[in-house]
Amino acid sequence: MENYAGIDVSLELSSVCVVDAQGMILKEAKVASEPDALVEFFETLGFAVKPIGLEAGPLSQWLHCGAEKSRLRDGSAGNAACEGSIVSDDSED
Repeated sequence: MENYAGIDVSLELSSVCVVDAQGMILKEAKVASEPDALVEFFETLGFAVKPIGLEAGPLSQWLHCGAEKSRLRDGSAGNAACEGSIVSDDSED
């Protein structure tokens, strides 16, 4: 079964929501807006997540680069916790 995640990025804490294919919330958390903290969150979930939607904003590029460096983007992060790609929502709401 596929699981999906969205990250609402804020200056200090980012809100993360992980849902299954039917939209059932599996996990919600506030995580430090730091690449290492977000990578650790996904590595410790215990199940794969794909894709990860990342809100576009001033911190998004930095967080995205940090995730890429940790191999979170290509699915080879520690426990293979994440598969697929990170997508950025650059729409203006």
